[in-house]
Amino acid sequence: MSVPDYMQCAEDHQTLLVVVQPVGIVSEENFFRIYKRISSVSQISVRDSQRALYIRYRHHYPPENSEWGDFQTHRKVVGLITITDCFSAKDWPQIFEKFHVQKEIYGSTLYDSRLFVFGLQGEIAEQPRTDVAFYPSYEDCATVEKRIEDFVESLFIVLESKRLDRATDKSGDKIPLLCVPFEKKDFVGLDTDRRSKWEGSLQWWRGKGAVHWVSDFLKLSGTDFAALEGLCSASVIYHYPGGTGGKAGARRFPGSALPAEAANRHRPGALTTNGINADTSTEIGRAKNCLSPEDIIEKYKEAISYYSKYKNAGVIELEACVKAVRVLAIQKRSMEASEFLQNAVYINLRQLSEEEKIQRYSILSELYELIGFHRKSAFFKRVAAMQCVAPSISEPGWRACYKLLLETLPGYSLSLDPQDFNKGTHRGWAAVQMRLLHELVYASRRMGNPALSVRHLSFLLQTMLDFLSDQEKKDVTQSLENYTSKCPGTMELLTLPDGLTLPPVPFTKLPIVRRVKLLDLPASLRPQKMKSSLGPSVSAKSPFIYSPIIAHSRGEERSKKIDFQWVQGDVCEVQLMVYNPMPFELRVENMGLLTSGVEFESLPAALSLPAESGLYPVTLVGVPQTTGTITVSGYHTTVFGVFSDCLLDSLPGIKTSGSTVEVIPALPRLQISTSLPRSAHSLQPSSGDEISTNVSVQLYNGETQQLVVRLENIGMEPLEKLEVTSKILTTKEKLYGDFLSWKLEDTLAQFPLQPGKVATFTISIKVKLDFSCQENLLQDLSDDGISVSGFPLCSPFRQVVRPRVESKPVNAAEGGRPGEPCHVKTLEAVLNFKYSGGPGHVEGYYRNLALGLHVEVEPSVFFTRVSTLPATSTRQCHLLLDVFNATEHELSVGARSDEELILHAGECQRMAIQVDKFNFESFPESPADKGQFANSKHLEEERQEARGLEINSKLDIHWTIISFSQTRGASVEGLLNQLVLEHLQLAPLLWDVLVDGQPCDCQAAACRVGDPVRLEVRLTNRSPRSVGPFALSVVPFQDHQNGVHSYDLRHAVSFVGSGTFYLDKVQPSGQAACLGALLFLYTGDFFLHIRFHEDGPSKELPPSWFCLPSVHVRALEAQA
Repeated sequence: MSVPDYMQCAEDHQTLLVVVQPVGIVSEENFFRIYKRISSVSQISVRDSQRALYIRYRHHYPPENSEWGDFQTHRKVVGLITITDCFSAKDWPQIFEKFHVQKEIYGSTLYDSRLFVFGLQGEIAEQPRTDVAFYPSYEDCATVEKRIEDFVESLFIVLESKRLDRATDKSGDKIPLLCVPFEKKDFVGLDTDRRSKWEGSLQWWRGKGAVHWVSDFLKLSGTDFAALEGLCSASVIYHYPGGTGGKAGARRFPGSALPAEAANRHRPGALTTNGINADTSTEIGRAKNCLSPEDIIEKYKEAISYYSKYKNAGVIELEACVKAVRVLAIQKRSMEASEFLQNAVYINLRQLSEEEKIQRYSILSELYELIGFHRKSAFFKRVAAMQCVAPSISEPGWRACYKLLLETLPGYSLSLDPQDFNKGTHRGWAAVQMRLLHELVYASRRMGNPALSVRHLSFLLQTMLDFLSDQEKKDVTQSLENYTSKCPGTMELLTLPDGLTLPPVPFTKLPIVRRVKLLDLPASLRPQKMKSSLGPSVSAKSPFIYSPIIAHSRGEERSKKIDFQWVQGDVCEVQLMVYNPMPFELRVENMGLLTSGVEFESLPAALSLPAESGLYPVTLVGVPQTTGTITVSGYHTTVFGVFSDCLLDSLPGIKTSGSTVEVIPALPRLQISTSLPRSAHSLQPSSGDEISTNVSVQLYNGETQQLVVRLENIGMEPLEKLEVTSKILTTKEKLYGDFLSWKLEDTLAQFPLQPGKVATFTISIKVKLDFSCQENLLQDLSDDGISVSGFPLCSPFRQVVRPRVESKPVNAAEGGRPGEPCHVKTLEAVLNFKYSGGPGHVEGYYRNLALGLHVEVEPSVFFTRVSTLPATSTRQCHLLLDVFNATEHELSVGARSDEELILHAGECQRMAIQVDKFNFESFPESPADKGQFANSKHLEEERQEARGLEINSKLDIHWTIISFSQTRGASVEGLLNQLVLEHLQLAPLLWDVLVDGQPCDCQAAACRVGDPVRLEVRLTNRSPRSVGPFALSVVPFQDHQNGVHSYDLRHAVSFVGSGTFYLDKVQPSGQAACLGALLFLYTGDFFLHIRFHEDGPSKELPPSWFCLPSVHVRALEAQA
C-alpha cells in the first residue's frame, strides 16, 4: 500500500520523480555528499526546446507509491540513479547485478537509469558506457552534475517521443480506460479499451502547463477527483510562481519561458519545435481555464470529498489536504487551513509503524507552524516526541525525543534563555510549560547527560518559581540536590550535538535581591582629600563655564559613580536586601561579589534565610588589591548545588544607588584606645560626622583629669602625619579656661609610626563651669550657719545667706540632695585625629578619626553672691564671696592665705579676701585687636573674660574634699559683673595722701598737739587724656563709733593757710601735687575727708576716678 508523501505540494505535479539509492555498502557521509550534488540539478532547460524540466529527487521511495501513477504521474518513478563503491574488478559483476535488481523494482514505470561507481580504475572503467559512470574517488568527480543533466535530457527524449507517438497515432480512437489500484480486481474480464476517458495528469509530466487539457474530467465510477486535483495544481502554479512548498519547494513558473518563446513565433497556427502551438490564443486559454484563488480551495474541497468516499484512497486524500494547506498558507487563510489539517488528522490509514507515526505528527506540526498555529504545532511536535519513546519500541529514541521536545519550546512561549523571562509579564500556560520542562529533564537523564538535566531543572526552578506550589518547590529542589550531588551546576554554556547552546541559568530568585547598596567605609576609615591651596580644580576639557552636553554626560556619570571612595587593601562592604521565596529555610553557600576594573579579593559568605522571610540585609565583603575604578557587576551564589553568577543588569526591579566607585591608594589605619572607660552616650555632632569611639568621665567642677591616648598603627602602611584638633559640642554652658589641652611634640618625634607600633600622648581635661545660677541647691540656713573668714568685717556685712524668693522648691522626685543627677551639667567634645601616610599620602588623601568625650560635671563649690568693700588703702579692696558646698562631702575652701574655711555638705558661708586692685588698662584696645571681633559687645565680653581670668588666677581659690585629700580649683569668673570689676580695678587717677611725708593709706598718722601737720595730695594721671584742674577741700570730722560724726571742729582743728587745695591740669602719665598744713589743738582721733568741688572739671569724670583714702590722724599730748 502507498505511503503518504507529506512533503508534496501542488507544483510537484509538474516534476519528474528520480530515485537516488546506494548499491552495496556505501557510507552515509559519502552517499549524501553525492546526493546533495545530484539534487542541486533540479531544473534544466532542454536543448533545442523552450521547455524547462523540473526534477524531484528522493533517496527513499517505496515502489507501492507508484500505484496511483496513472492518475498522478508525478508519483511514478521515471528515473533511477544508484551510487556504489567498487575498488576491485572482481566485485564489478556482483555490483552490476545488484544494479539490475534495483532497476527491476521500479521497472514498470522506469524510463532510464544510471550507475555511479566510485573507486574502480582500469580496463573496465575505461570502457565507454551510457548507463554507468566511473570516478576514481569521491573527491575526483567533477562531472557529476553534467552527467545528471544528460540523464534528465534522456528522460525528456523518452517522454517526448511517447507524446509524439500518441499525437500522430492513426490507429483509431481506442485508448485503454484508467482505473484506480483498488478497482483493478473489479475490471477483470471487462473491455477497458474506450476512448472516452483521458489521463488527467498526463499533460504535467509531459512538461507543458496547458490547463484546458485537464478540463476533461475522469468519470470513473461517477467521480472526477483526479482531474479536479490536476486543475487545482495547474491553477496554483499559474497564480503562485514562487511555489507553495516553502524555500525547498519554490519553483520557477514554467510560463517564465514565454517571452523567449514569443520571440520565436513565426505565424499564426505554426507549431514550435516541441509541437506546441505558440499562438497567443494559448495564453488566453490558460487564463480562461485557470481557477481563481478562491475556486482553487473549493475544488480542493470537492476533490477531497470524493477521495473520502473511498477507504483505500486515504493516502491521496491526505496528500491533497497537505497541498491545500500549503496554498491556504500563502493566501493567509489560517482558519480554513486548520480545517483541512483537522480533516487530515482524522484520516484513517492502515496500521502505521512507529516511525510513520512520528513522521505524520512531525509534518502536522510543521504545517500548523506554517499557518501560524504555534501552540497547535508544538502539541503535535510533542506527540511526535512521545511517540519516539513509546512502550512498543524496543529501543526508545531518547535523543530524537529530546530534540523534538526542544523544537516545541517556541510554540509554548518558552525559550532556553532565562533572560527572556525578565521582560514584562509571563507568557504562555505555566502548567503546560512546567510539564514540558519536566519532560526535558527526564529525557536528558535517560540520554545519560546529567549536566543537561541539572540545567533544565535549574531553568524550571528559576523561571516557574511563581507558579510552583509549596510541595512542588520542595520536590523540585530535592530532585535538583540529587542531580547536583553527582554533577554540580555551573555557569558554562552547554553545547548540544546539533550545535544548539544552552545558556547558563543563574538563580536570581534564590534568594530574590531587591536592593544593592555599596557601603561607605566606616567613619574612622573614610579617606578625605586634602584641600588645595589653589582652590577647587577647574576642568580644562571645555573653555565654557557651562555646556549642556557636558553637563548631561556628567550627570549620567554621576548616576552610576558613587561619590565616596574605597581604599586599596581595606575591607569594603556591599549590602543586599534579600528575600527568601521558598516555604522552607534557604541555605546559600559561597555568596560573594562579582567585580570588574580592579583586582578584587571577594570574601565569600554563607547564610541561612528563614522560610518566606521579609527583606533581610546581607553584607558581602571583599578587599580591592589595586587602585582604579571598580564596578560591582553582581554577585555569585551556590544554592542547591548550582553555582550562579547573578549580574545586576539582569535583576528585575532592583534598586541601586550606583555600582561604580573609585579605589584610592593605601592609607595607614589608626586605632585609638584611652585610659577612660567607653561611654554609653553616643555623640551626635551637628556637622553629621560619625564618632568612632566614645569615652566618658565624671568630674567635680574645677577638677582636672588626665586622659592618656594610645595610638596604634594597625594597618600595613607607615603613619607619617598626625594632627589633633578639638571641638566643643556643648554651647549652652559657659566654659572658663582651657577645657582640653595637650602637647604633641614628644609623640611626633616617634613618627613615622611603622605598622604594629604604638605611641601615646596625654590630654588634660579641666572643667570650670558656673553653677551659681542653680539656686535650688541652696537650703534654708539659719544665721548660725554663716561665718566670715579673712579680714574682720564690720557688723553690717554679717548676714544670713538665704534662698531667693523666686527660686523654685526642690521636690523629692527630682532629688533635693546636693549631688543628685538633676544638678549635673554635661560637656561634650570631639577630638579629631587627622592622619595620613603611605601611597595615599602622596596622592593627597588622609583619614580622620573622631574620639567623642562625654564629661559629666557635678557641682562642687560655687559662689552664690559676690560683692566688694573698700579697704583702708585705695589700692586694695575686700572681695566678699558667699561659698556653697554642693557636694555630699565635707570640704575646705581657701585662697592665697593659709586660712581655710570648713564647709559641711550643703552648707553656705561667706569668705572675705583682701586683694590688690588690678591694672586692667594693660589689656590692648588697638583697632587691630578690635577687628578680630564681630562687634563692640563681643569685644567687651572678651575683655571682661580676660579680666576675670586674671583675677581668678591671682585669687587662687581652691577647695579640698577632706576625705579624698585632693585639691581642686574654684572659679569666680562668671560672677564678676561690671560693677565688681570697676571696684577691683585701679582707677585711672591715682591719689596719694601723705601726712608729714608718710603715706596714710593703712594706719593712723600720729602727731602732737600744737605741732603743724604737713598734708600733701599727689595725683598720677594713668588715663589716655589730660585731666584738671581740680579744687579739693579738706573737711575734718570725728567718728564716735556709734554712727554719729561730728563735723564742727573749728575749735579743735585749724588750717595753716587755706583749707582748699588746687591742682593744675595734668597730662597723660603726668603727676601733680598740692600742699597744705593743719594744726590740731586737742588730743584725739581725727579723720580728714577730702572732697572735690562739683563746679570744676571733675563733673565730667566718673566718681570712681576720685577714690581718695580716708586720712586718720591721732593727736597726742604735746611733749613737755
